[in-house]
Amino acid sequence: MSKVQKITPEIVAEHGLSADEYKLVLEIMGREPSMTELGIFSVMWSEHCSYKSSKVHLKKLPTSAPWVIQGPGENAGVIDIGDGQAAVFKMESHNHPSFIEPYQGAATGVGGIMRDVFTMGARPIANLNALRFGEPNDPKTRHLVSGVVAGIGGYGNCMGVPTVGGEVNFHASYNGNILVNAMTVGLADADKIFYSAAAGVGNPVIYVGAKTGRDGIHGATMASAEFTEDSEEKRPTVQVGDPFTEKLLLEACLELMATDAIVAIQDMGAAGLTSSSVEMSSKGGLGIELDLDKVPVRETHMTAYEIMLSESQERMLMVLKPEAMDKARAIFEKWELDFAEIGRLTDTGHLVLKKDGEVAADMPVAPLVEKAPVYERPWVPTPAQAEIAARDVPAPNDLLSALKTMLGSADLASRRWVWEQYDHLVMGHTAQRPGGDAAVVRLPDSAKALAMTSDCTPRYVFADPKTGGAQAVAETWRNLTAVGARPLAITDNMNFGNPQRPEIMGQFALSIEGMAEACKALDYPVVSGNVSLYNETNGKGILPTPTIGGVGVMADVARMATIAFKAKAETVLLLGETRGWLGQSIYLREIAGREAGAPPPVDLAAERRNGDFVRGVIEAGALVTCHDVSDGGLLVAVAEMALAGGIGANLVTPKDAAEAHAFWFGEDQARYVIAVPGGEAAAVMTRAKAAGVPVAILGETGGDALSLDGRSLKLAELKGAHESFLPRLMGAA
Repeated sequence: MSKVQKITPEIVAEHGLSADEYKLVLEIMGREPSMTELGIFSVMWSEHCSYKSSKVHLKKLPTSAPWVIQGPGENAGVIDIGDGQAAVFKMESHNHPSFIEPYQGAATGVGGIMRDVFTMGARPIANLNALRFGEPNDPKTRHLVSGVVAGIGGYGNCMGVPTVGGEVNFHASYNGNILVNAMTVGLADADKIFYSAAAGVGNPVIYVGAKTGRDGIHGATMASAEFTEDSEEKRPTVQVGDPFTEKLLLEACLELMATDAIVAIQDMGAAGLTSSSVEMSSKGGLGIELDLDKVPVRETHMTAYEIMLSESQERMLMVLKPEAMDKARAIFEKWELDFAEIGRLTDTGHLVLKKDGEVAADMPVAPLVEKAPVYERPWVPTPAQAEIAARDVPAPNDLLSALKTMLGSADLASRRWVWEQYDHLVMGHTAQRPGGDAAVVRLPDSAKALAMTSDCTPRYVFADPKTGGAQAVAETWRNLTAVGARPLAITDNMNFGNPQRPEIMGQFALSIEGMAEACKALDYPVVSGNVSLYNETNGKGILPTPTIGGVGVMADVARMATIAFKAKAETVLLLGETRGWLGQSIYLREIAGREAGAPPPVDLAAERRNGDFVRGVIEAGALVTCHDVSDGGLLVAVAEMALAGGIGANLVTPKDAAEAHAFWFGEDQARYVIAVPGGEAAAVMTRAKAAGVPVAILGETGGDALSLDGRSLKLAELKGAHESFLPRLMGAA
């Protein structure tokens, strides 16, 4: 064993392990660990890698369906999309690194999630991201928005993968802890999916890609702790990305995957060489022996501890068939990437690390994984908030003036400034750009397309975690449906505060319950995901944010709906029931100045019924204009449709709407606005009523203004308010 350093309680605490967890380490090892072994336990038992506080709840999520090829537990989820093709996708967080170093934190988040996807044998075809920042007037917000957006664009654009959708929101709860959730969708042959379970005693273990440096050491541990005033000092734990190297790695891996050389493959993500080697050997029930002197490094005198815990980017670990070594080496050398045989699989069940001719670590693999702590942390439910009656919320003097204010607010303003910095058209298959309900990407040489979206309404989750969790799932389902896609599966990114606080654990547990109910009701399983806890600073947590990424398939991209009004004299119809729910609404916050009340209830049977009807009409080719109703309510949805198409509308408040402001700004769920040629409206309404879907006429398209009950506002004025917020915030106006 290499030089022995006395392990003190202080060193244990610095590694994020509790006294009880270290006691378990001693039981497993039967002796005091070396520093390298302690570091390995530290990262493998971090929240980021072990899910020790969340595992008991995550098991409640439905993960199977006839079209699910691979659910949670691999690098990414895989679903069958027909014709021998599979969609591979996952979402992951890079929250803490992005707050500390926004450009590299966001860039390496994008790089890491793309590796998760192409590790499975899929070519990435689209990226999405869900971003949440603090208040617009917070001193750091502009700097963080600028760096994160630049990092996402810089990495994705260099990789040649379009960034096609996502979210950007602002709230004071994220002032000290932003969220950067990155999602990638890839395309693979359904019968050529690659997995990470090692097999074959004696098979060589191969390191490929970029060299290992000292960047990112203890990144997984840092991601599993809350922030303090000293968090700026954690810059060394933020990785540095190189998208040009990753592009080479992508092409080299896909070229090798076209052969029969690979036994197993694993991305070196969080915890780097440690997690990749341990997970591969653990899943295969084997041991693994590595000679760390053979690991390609870019810095001198790196220790075993540093090599194993480095989170340098653009690296992969593979197990290859011995007879394929020369072929594989030639491919990676052609792409000018490191290719090094650094070890072999054994039948010992141990992870054995050698460095400088000595044994730096010798530890059993199975208990390192299987005996990782699992906590059923105590939790308490979130106190229920009272419903807010529409009559108790003041009506504005003018509904259209309120609309203008809302469209220019932080949550509803156009995100054009953001997405125009991303290459969303590269590859040439983007059929629906950012700004709609869901992005749509055509599949090469096919009429089919994949639709994808990311959604969550954190204020709903904070007020009622179970309802909010269900609503996040339902909204992605609705957004996919609104473009005409059949929703197939989700990935999730569970962003919460400190799980050791019972009220935070309650938010998590109940969000999972709501998500599970929605997934089951909508036949919409979870196939991958990520948990990010300890998102708080000095004891102040973020709003609970279970971000949901949804993916669906479209049989014929020619039959696709968009939100834009297409022509004048079309009838505007509302599908779904409206009660005028103002609790937790944007109207309540932006116009009435309150964040309060119960969020809108989620009727999953109504979601299913209304969505299936809408999708059927789109698939039949009878509907090309559709928008789901979400943040801001009905009038905001219609305004977005008018602005997208450059065509106004003349609207009338229905006579049975008790409170006009609640009707137009309430955030009732399971609703869609559609526009159809006037001569077809009666048939669509008849069909909706036959399907049990509530339907009402809102008005007619036409002109250059939005008119409501005889008052009007020019689209140009609305557009000015809608488009100006982000450029003004970023100093670009």
